[in-house]
Amino acid sequence: MKIAVISDIHSNLEAFQAILNQMGKVNQILCVGDFVGYGAKPNEVIELAKRLKMVSVLGNHDYASLTDDTSGFNPYAAVAAHYTFQHLSREGKEFLTSLPLASKIKIRSYTFYLVHGSPADPLNEYIFPETSENLLQEFLKSTDADVLLLGHTHIPMFIQLKDGVILNPGGVGQPRDHDPRASYGVIRIEDGKLSFKNHRVKYKIDKTASEILAAGLPSMLAQRLYHGW
Repeated sequence: MKIAVISDIHSNLEAFQAILNQMGKVNQILCVGDFVGYGAKPNEVIELAKRLKMVSVLGNHDYASLTDDTSGFNPYAAVAAHYTFQHLSREGKEFLTSLPLASKIKIRSYTFYLVHGSPADPLNEYIFPETSENLLQEFLKSTDADVLLLGHTHIPMFIQLKDGVILNPGGVGQPRDHDPRASYGVIRIEDGKLSFKNHRVKYKIDKTASEILAAGLPSMLAQRLYHGW
């Protein structure tokens, strides 16, 4: 079984299409939030996501783009969230509104728990690779999951603990690990065993950057795509 895990598309249609083209046929796609924000193509990203029938959860930029509440956002993120709030289609709003804060599903013999930030703070907590193992173990215990899927940091992560696995596929539309290529992950379940691999894909950054500038969004949101931060 082949399961794709994605996160933080952030209205970057070019990056989204690129990872879908590379991953090929999969049994399931799981998305841990932030379809929109930062980029200029929120409705196009959502339309494509809807066709894929993914299991998905709400991200903090998704929430901000629905409510126009940018509390805690930096000025660039706030401008982009307000832009998305103004430009979201009715169908786009309905899709984001339908997303839960967390989702728990069973695939084969594994229980997966999906959340954008953390089980303690679904929208806003950042969990990095250096987060203490004790806290990560508590998350696995509290969710009663074998695999905890997180997003929000835009940094790939795979941590094997005694009670399960915690992973982050990195950012599709705005990587922050100093690698500008779009990031996603693939989980394989074969003979009852689970494995994970991070994949990176080049995409047309120039086109995405031009769309951001043409939309009147801050130039920094275009420039950072070239550097992966």
